[in-house]
Amino acid sequence: MKATIERATLLRCLSHVQSVVERRNTIPILSNVLIDASDGGTLKVMATDLDLQVVENMAAASVESPGAITVSAHLLFDIARKLPEGSQVSLETADNRMAVKAGRSRFSLPTLPRDDFPVIVEGDLPTSFEVPAKTLAEMIDRTRFAISTEETRYYLNGIFLHVTDDDEPVLKAAATDGHRLARFTLKRPEGAEGMPDVIVPRKAVAELRKLLEESLDGNVQVDLSASKIRFTLGGEGGVVLTSKLIDGTFPDYSRVIPTGNDKLLKLDPKSFYEGVDRVATIATEKTRAVKMGLEADKVTLSVTSPDNGTAAEEIAADYGADAFEIGFNANYLKDILSQIDSDTVELHLADAGAPTLIRKDDKSPALYVLMPMRV
Repeated sequence: MKATIERATLLRCLSHVQSVVERRNTIPILSNVLIDASDGGTLKVMATDLDLQVVENMAAASVESPGAITVSAHLLFDIARKLPEGSQVSLETADNRMAVKAGRSRFSLPTLPRDDFPVIVEGDLPTSFEVPAKTLAEMIDRTRFAISTEETRYYLNGIFLHVTDDDEPVLKAAATDGHRLARFTLKRPEGAEGMPDVIVPRKAVAELRKLLEESLDGNVQVDLSASKIRFTLGGEGGVVLTSKLIDGTFPDYSRVIPTGNDKLLKLDPKSFYEGVDRVATIATEKTRAVKMGLEADKVTLSVTSPDNGTAAEEIAADYGADAFEIGFNANYLKDILSQIDSDTVELHLADAGAPTLIRKDDKSPALYVLMPMRV
């Protein structure tokens, strides 16, 4: 194989695929990226960790002899990053080595044969639909912070996608770690009817979000079956991310979304966030709870720490129900508040022991549920 490629093109492409590659691998080939140069003047670059695979096509300046080889993903990425801007990079393979040349720099890297490189077999992906990249990015941003990191509850380690017929057909994305729940709803895309319920793993969600950053103007083609999902960004010659899905059953989260919470608190999310952040300064690992005292048109935030003393702050609010106190994990509350991009946030409360519903308003596609803490 011999090909020449612009440094900027190579760097952009490698930055997309190399983050899939785990730094520590027991299987040497999984540290590598597959580079396949074709007669048509394109280079296909592919990386995988056996559960997730990213493929990208990029235009080469020239392909003198086609061929395919695998080489260390992180090494090649680091080299491309340090090469001079605007340089042409020549990639040539011979005798189990790859020569990388640019300007006066020469590198010779060990390679492994392409035949050993594992490819995820997609099989049949019967459900197929398109979503605007911007919508998909917002859907991920509004839910992924609530994904559980507990390996024992592996079925919570991702975003749950499913279609339902509420008042109209919708596609919902939900994530929960048992303490909080985030849900995002959008109109069901054409072609999504009858799709299986799927759980997209956390790593696939993170990689997809990174890729979306560069193609927010277009649409994303989503193809899926009960075991695999494929996202195609940027049309022909774009990036294709394929992931295995989590093989598990996501709990019926709709049961924890409260419907009868009759105490409504409205306040400014920014000043609320900053107030929680300030009083939580003295909270220790053991006392992450912030106490909210609700009274007519004000909220008193307070934290008591046996080691660090006490803190309190009053915030003006719109509240007319009975006065009571409730406690929340300060970090969880801040995570949710940072998702609200408006002048007011609604908290629908019942009592100190019941889950609280948080949202921008009743028209908002995003909805959050937060479990209280004893304080």
